[in-house]
Amino acid sequence: MSQRKPALRPVVWQPPPRPARARARYGPDPLPPVRRLPLGASGPEDVRVDAEGRVLTGVSDGRVLGVDPVGGRVRTVADTGGRPLGLCPLPDGRLLVCDAERGLLRVEPGSGRIERLLREVAGTPLGVCSNAVTTADGTVYVSDASRRFPLAHWMGDLLEHSGTGRLVRWEPATGDAQVVLDGLHFANGVALASDGSFVVVAETGAYRLRRLWLTGPKAGADDVFAANLPGFPDNLSTGPGGLIWVAMAAPRDPVLDLLHRTRPALRRALWALPSALLPGPRRTAWAIALDADGRVVRDLQRPGRGYHMVTSVCEHAGGLYLGSLVESSLGVVPLEKAG
Repeated sequence: MSQRKPALRPVVWQPPPRPARARARYGPDPLPPVRRLPLGASGPEDVRVDAEGRVLTGVSDGRVLGVDPVGGRVRTVADTGGRPLGLCPLPDGRLLVCDAERGLLRVEPGSGRIERLLREVAGTPLGVCSNAVTTADGTVYVSDASRRFPLAHWMGDLLEHSGTGRLVRWEPATGDAQVVLDGLHFANGVALASDGSFVVVAETGAYRLRRLWLTGPKAGADDVFAANLPGFPDNLSTGPGGLIWVAMAAPRDPVLDLLHRTRPALRRALWALPSALLPGPRRTAWAIALDADGRVVRDLQRPGRGYHMVTSVCEHAGGLYLGSLVESSLGVVPLEKAG
């Protein structure tokens, strides 16, 4: 049984001008053709590689899967009973799982045992537990995408633009949780700088990445790491060389930008339509990488006739592993050196 749509409470917003890059179908370095790793399950929203070289992903039926990147063999690591999204392998071999329905979980890959770590913060349940990273001392930063819309109706959060997402810090030693960034527009991917100096969180609904400083003179302060992106940033990951990879789920939509600038009644009318009639994101396969200063240094894109709506990207062993909210396989592409 499908979840009932929450009522839309649109907020008027003036999006930044859509950059020319949003209209292109290829990046400066076209994304190579995508090789598929079939899963026999749909919606591998996030993809990570653990210390053993096993590719991990969570799918729509509630399972966390481990995939042999060479032979393609798929096995079930655990079943959360919910909807696993972001994954974070831990140094001790266990796995953090952000479950959109159950909150932050910890999984024992060998036994499949599941432990719930965090379900609410400051008296408010996690609406859509989305992504997590850990620092060297074990502190966890986890994103809560929306307190207004469940995952099944994520489009409503982008239409409403009310900014109910947040970034949460959780201390495993004490169990204490604290909201460190609030008012985020669909808080999504989270990544840690290679030197641990800051954490970055994607604001999908605002076309930008926010940064929270963890060390140095700016510790505790936040700023914009990358603004006015040409598409919708989704999951983030930190590559072996320190680049922060950003999955770009779709290019910016001029109609959506126009709706944000106009009277709320138009968005309410659109939201009242059956979900099947709502316009979907433009098909593309797209990933970008930023350096520690927030500059785009890799921009890889191809039309999404084969693999599309890339919601996660993970660099490993000279290639990129791709995940998608709508596909039934993981994608793999070789990563050529930048010219």
